[in-house]
Amino acid sequence: MQTEVVFAGFGGQGVMLAGKILAETGMGLGKEVVWLPSYGPEMRGGTANCTVIIADEPIASPIVVHQRDSVVMNRPSLEKFVPKMRAQGYAIVNTSLIQVKSERDDITVVDVPANKIAIAAGTGKAANMVMLGAYVGATGIVPFDALLEQAKHVFQKKPKSIPVNVKCLKEGYKLGQAKGK
Repeated sequence: MQTEVVFAGFGGQGVMLAGKILAETGMGLGKEVVWLPSYGPEMRGGTANCTVIIADEPIASPIVVHQRDSVVMNRPSLEKFVPKMRAQGYAIVNTSLIQVKSERDDITVVDVPANKIAIAAGTGKAANMVMLGAYVGATGIVPFDALLEQAKHVFQKKPKSIPVNVKCLKEGYKLGQAKGK
């Protein structure tokens, strides 16, 4: 089995970090993994996305034209990546910043008010963790406990940020489970 997901948003929204945590979680589980970042010409505020592939078999190419899943943090990302998805995929949509709906009826759309949840948890900067948790909850791509451990490892140099990021992952996960599979 091979699953491809694109995490996309504005620079500074943490899409690279979310994708990297997912990829590292897969790697820790002994899976074949690709993490391929792509930045727009600007840093903060420009476009940013990364492709993550997790597979049981060797991955033939890191380039994906039609990914199964998308995690989109802003409207330009919704408009760019959701139309490229294969049927039966999952689109995790940040409804805090995206007020339009996808017109596709052949995918599962999980609406997540990520910024709102992150702010309620203590910081708007953790909206990416809400989205990552929702993606894992909806798809089951990796075990949630493994994701939590990897996230704690990533944030260990900023120990004060661990509780809020864990809380955001858990809130997103619950939402993803309820709306996903």
